[in-house]
Amino acid sequence: MTLIDSNILIDIWTQDPTWKQWSSDAFAKCLADGDVGINPVIYSEISLGFATESDVEAAVKMAGLTKLQLPFSAAFSAGRAFQLYRKRGGTRTSTLPDFLIGAHSEVANISLLTRDPSGYRSYFPNITLISP
Repeated sequence: MTLIDSNILIDIWTQDPTWKQWSSDAFAKCLADGDVGINPVIYSEISLGFATESDVEAAVKMAGLTKLQLPFSAAFSAGRAFQLYRKRGGTRTSTLPDFLIGAHSEVANISLLTRDPSGYRSYFPNITLISP
């Protein structure tokens, strides 16, 4: 199982000129290796690109994604990582979704496909990242 970050799906669905090819190739490789999943946080992030929930559901199904539940232990771990981030001087207040995604990968012991690994490496050093 691989958890896929929203940036990968957004790259593919918006035909991003810089990242579409890398994201498409990495996603295809992960699918060939097994299941690829999203959680409610990722679902929320990708939903911004669709007009209706049924449109999101159709895209998720067409992409072959598995919908995973977010464990409460991941929410706890995300809160702790966010607290550490703030203690280290982090000022952004909108990073909690990334902490929930990283913590989910860590708690479930599954790889994370992302093109933006820096925060995940800093706060979840034990997860396996698939990134450029």
